[in-house]
Amino acid sequence: MTRAQAEKRIRELRDQIREHDHRYYVLAQPVITDQEYDKLYAELKKLEQEFPDLVTHDSPTQRAGGEPAKEFRPVHHAVAMMSLDNTYNPDELREFCERVARLLPGETVEYCVEPKIDGLAVTLRYERGELAVGATRGDGATGDDITANLRTIRAIPLRLHTAKPPPVFEARGEVYMAVEGFRKLNAAREKAGEQLFANPRNAAAGSLKQLDPKIVAQRPLGTVLYGIGAVEGIGFKTHREVIEQLKAFGFPTPPLWWLAHNHEEILSHIAELQQHEAQLPFEIDGAVIKVNSLDQQRRLGLTAKAPRWAIAYKYSHEQAETLLEDILVQVGRTGNLTPVAVLKPVFLAGSTISRATLHNEDEIKRKDIRVGDTVIIEKAGEVIPAVVSVVQEKRPRSAKSFDFVAHIHGKCPECGSPIRRDPEQVAWRCENISCPAQLKRALEHFAHRGTMDIEGLGEVLVNQLVDQKLVRDIADIYSLTVAQLAALERMGEKSAHNVHDAIQTSKARELWRVIMGLGILHVGSQAAKTLARHFGSLDTLAAATPEQLMEAEDIGEVMAASIHEFFRNNRNREVVEKLRRAGVNLEAAAAERKTAAGAWSGKTFVLTGALGKFTREDATRLIEERGGKVSGSVSKKTDFVVVGADAGSKLDKARQLGIKVLNEEEFEKLLKS
Repeated sequence: MTRAQAEKRIRELRDQIREHDHRYYVLAQPVITDQEYDKLYAELKKLEQEFPDLVTHDSPTQRAGGEPAKEFRPVHHAVAMMSLDNTYNPDELREFCERVARLLPGETVEYCVEPKIDGLAVTLRYERGELAVGATRGDGATGDDITANLRTIRAIPLRLHTAKPPPVFEARGEVYMAVEGFRKLNAAREKAGEQLFANPRNAAAGSLKQLDPKIVAQRPLGTVLYGIGAVEGIGFKTHREVIEQLKAFGFPTPPLWWLAHNHEEILSHIAELQQHEAQLPFEIDGAVIKVNSLDQQRRLGLTAKAPRWAIAYKYSHEQAETLLEDILVQVGRTGNLTPVAVLKPVFLAGSTISRATLHNEDEIKRKDIRVGDTVIIEKAGEVIPAVVSVVQEKRPRSAKSFDFVAHIHGKCPECGSPIRRDPEQVAWRCENISCPAQLKRALEHFAHRGTMDIEGLGEVLVNQLVDQKLVRDIADIYSLTVAQLAALERMGEKSAHNVHDAIQTSKARELWRVIMGLGILHVGSQAAKTLARHFGSLDTLAAATPEQLMEAEDIGEVMAASIHEFFRNNRNREVVEKLRRAGVNLEAAAAERKTAAGAWSGKTFVLTGALGKFTREDATRLIEERGGKVSGSVSKKTDFVVVGADAGSKLDKARQLGIKVLNEEEFEKLLKS
């Protein structure tokens, strides 16, 4: 392409993108899909890279895009609201991780994975704890003042949930319209003869553009906050801390999010997100991946348009029509049983698709999906193709309804163990921890630093051990030899010895870590410690009745039932017996038992704020060594609340209930006394 041809095409692309920006951000009336827009933008960016002298300051690549509407007062953002670079391709996601690693040589990088909510970006500025201004993103530098409209959304607190608010705090996130609310709104508009909204995002954007807040108040709008802008008087080290503070201040935060350490883990969590997509109240169009450390974010910096520390992995939403020939049931990594559609092969988004997820039993019923139906499938983000809908007019008379439980004869299709459906969940699950389909996840959990702390036994090695059938349950790791480990891919003799030594060392871990490592549903680290103290041995715990289990502090009916059911499973009992034969400690040591009779026995502590003299782990250990218990929430049963810097709603509640509050110096004196 000549320079003249490039100059002409660049002008065309800029005009098209500006028009689409106006329709999307100002009018909320998009006429092309996100993917079509991204193709235009990518072409412009490529041409400007080839002909850098043609780049102008007003090019769409040099700013976030969009203009504020004229009906509202403009609001200048103290901290720019930048858009994100995005990709639809796993390889480009890998390149993002590699680029981050190059820019942070030798550093460990942790990522947060969150749903990418298909809503309207907003910022909420609180001054001395009160909502002062709410605005749209606009062009990234200037947005529209829609404070009156945002105040009608009940999920948005008018005052931060804290007695000591920071001078300035800007929360950022998305306003969305609930999927069910969207359907009802369109039904009402259709009945009234009004034009229908194209989708929930279009409806949310149209609602916030209303000049009359009374109309907005009638719309089923919700919000999720996941970031910050300008902040004074409070500091954070990680994005995770930001999310926790937002939640403490009373904001709705992402209901699902994960921490990951590499490209493979990120993709795994994106796949897990898709499994839960149908249960979310809002629509999503992908996942957002962010570097967790705020210091690393700062050092990674920004481009003219987007941060280098984040990327959006977007679902392509390309669709195809094909025949659903059968339905199978597969067991996921967490034990959930997932129905999978067997399809007549169809080419979609660059590959041939013959399988697609149906999410769960309820989704099959809700969409009335039958074997023999013609269905619409969607390859979302090239991770898990999904069945979107049925083409009802093409349904044959021979189409058969699918009975989920009858199809698998009420048992796990992988291992034949009994299955159960938690009353609070939509999925059936196999709870046999030796089930091969969930064994990898169980092994990773068992070896985790917070559980048995087996260094070197990570995801890559676990996958090899299971795939080569060297382990069939968590207890089998103790029979692995150095020779078996050394024969695995990327495992030299020295590494094999190190892993083998780490496995053998873990045999002496505390009882609570073993209980935690078993992966009993609802049992976390605090409950595991309570159970170890109360029962003293795994045998006593395994033999306990639900009533005896509930005698332990903070063990309720649901958790007691889960523990009792776990140990009634013969396969689980076999795994426990193998752990015993391998020499794994199944008794509470004196240090674990003495906490029950320590000086602080029966006392409950809550830790809040950023502690300076102690880590959370150290403070918890010191309390437990003296017989105390650390809880995550303040209640009338709480005895002490230990506060660090920037303590939030827990401190407020402690004061309301008249609970003793200790700063770090007072806590330290109490430890010494």
